[in-house]
Order: sequence, then C-alpha cells, then structure tokens
Amino acid sequence: MDHDQNKWISKEPDRLPDFIIGGAMKSGTSTLHAILDRHPDVYIPKDEIGFLDCDNINEHFDFSFYDKGKRTWTSQQMDSDPEKMWDWYLSKFNGGEGKICGEDSTSYLASPTVAQRIAIQKKPIKIVFILRQPSRRTYSHYYHLLRAGIVSTTFEDTIQFNPHLVINRSLYLKQLKAYYDILPREQIKVILFEDLVTHPKEVVKEVCEFLSIDTSKFSEGDFSLHANKAKLPLFPWLQRFKNRHFRSYGNSFYLDSLPNKAPGRFRSRALFAKIVTRLFKLINPLVEKKPKAMRPETKAFLDSYFKTELEGLDTLIGQAAFQKWFQ
Repeated sequence: MDHDQNKWISKEPDRLPDFIIGGAMKSGTSTLHAILDRHPDVYIPKDEIGFLDCDNINEHFDFSFYDKGKRTWTSQQMDSDPEKMWDWYLSKFNGGEGKICGEDSTSYLASPTVAQRIAIQKKPIKIVFILRQPSRRTYSHYYHLLRAGIVSTTFEDTIQFNPHLVINRSLYLKQLKAYYDILPREQIKVILFEDLVTHPKEVVKEVCEFLSIDTSKFSEGDFSLHANKAKLPLFPWLQRFKNRHFRSYGNSFYLDSLPNKAPGRFRSRALFAKIVTRLFKLINPLVEKKPKAMRPETKAFLDSYFKTELEGLDTLIGQAAFQKWFQ
C-alpha cells in the first residue's frame, strides 16, 4: 500500500459510519435518507458530505477554488493535513454515539476510488445504491443542474454538446463493477427506485435487514415520506438565460462547509454571485411542479443508448431491472 493511500485510512475506525447511501443521484436517495433518519437508533448528518471523493474534480468541480489574483488553487486534498481532513469528516457523526450512523453522498457511485477507500478501512462499511431508469434519471439530473445554475442550454442541446454533465451518473454497470470487484457482496445492497416508489415499506424493510436495523421502531407514516420534491424555475427559459450570463453555481455554496475553505478574494466574487441568484429568485422563483414530459424521440434515443451501455447489469445485481426500465 502506497503512502498516499495510507492517508485515506482512518485512525479512528469506530467513529466511521456504519453505512453509506452512495447514489445514484436523483434516484430517491433523499427519500431513503429521510425515512432512515426517523428511526430512533439511526443517526445521519443532514447534508451530503462527499468526503471520500472530495479530491475528485470530475465529480466535485465545486470543491476547488482558484484565486486569480494570487494564481493559486485551494482544493480538498489529503496531502497537506490529513488529520484536519479526517477530523472534519468524523465530526459530522458527533451526536450519533451509540447509534447506527450513516451518510448520504450521491457522487460515490460514480467515483471508483471510493470503493478502494472503503475497502481499506478497518471497519466493514456497508453501502446502499439506488438505481433509477437511466433515461429518466438523466432528465431529472438536467433539471437539478438547471436549478443549480450549471446548464444554460436545452436538454437536447446538453446531450448533444455536453453529454457527460447529465449522462455519466446513469452508467451504473461500470460504476458498480468497481465496487463488486473490490468489496464483498455482503457489504453492498442495490435497490431500484421504481420499487421504492411502488413498495416503500417492503424496500425499506429490505434495507433495514441489510443494515441490522429493527424495523418495528418505525411508525407506519415513516414509510410514506417523500423528500426533495421537485421544484423547478417558474420560467425555465429565463433560468437558462441567467445561467448563461450570471454563472452563480458551484463553489459559492461551499464556502464555509469544507475543511479547506476558499480564500478571501474568491469570497467577494461569490458574494456577488449570491446576490444575483437571490434577485433572480424573486423574478423567477422555484415552484413545486413536474417538468414537461421528455420528448418521445429523446427518450427512445437515450433508451437505446443505455440498453447497450448497461447490458449485463441484471446479472451483476441479481435483479430484473431491464424488465422494469425498457418495455
């Protein structure tokens, strides 16, 4: 084991989480988080953490800061102060002593190094993945990025000119293989979003059995929770205009929540971005509504692509996902 990998081994394994909800993004992870959080014996930090892949700029471009004046980068790396990084992460579970602790980081499925970093810990951390029909997950991801100020083109143009932004996190087969290749199967649980929606109680019971959680301590109403309901800009076209001319996404949302914080110069620019964002929310507020149905020709195009890319997934996870996703 090389020295850099050693830095990723916690010296306090007892303080590590017992389980992780690792994705996929826009597949019901917030709902599962909310349900498990209602259990009296479970402790989950409120927000996503993203610690085990915090140095993955492909998945966390908003965790790094560039100071143009000093021409320096501030990033989330283990190299300079591993103890500080680990203290920051483990502090997220303060208050969960004596409980079954978990975390929710939806970027983990798409980050193969996370599987390696889980595998080298001295605690057998269990990981739960939720998979959703890939074309629909991609479409939902687009609207998430629209709200976040990242995409400034239509869904079809985003697929045509910058597909990685929305498609990558639907490539479950190669992503799951990274985990199955290095972790024991008994540490991995895969469920389907469609099953969670139609049979929430049964699916949650499966997850609880996997995590050794007593389901009898839930109330009946806990199983019907639905977190992170869709909110969309009142005028999507106006949001795309704003995203194109006032890029307010990213780093400004993480100024005070990361172990290595942004420099002062960046903070002044981020403040302007936040002001613009708040003004636009008055003009174009987020409202609870479903997006327009995906264009049939786009759905057929994406389905054809994902059928090829995900061939063999059913065998890998031991479930008939294709039968539910592609009819």
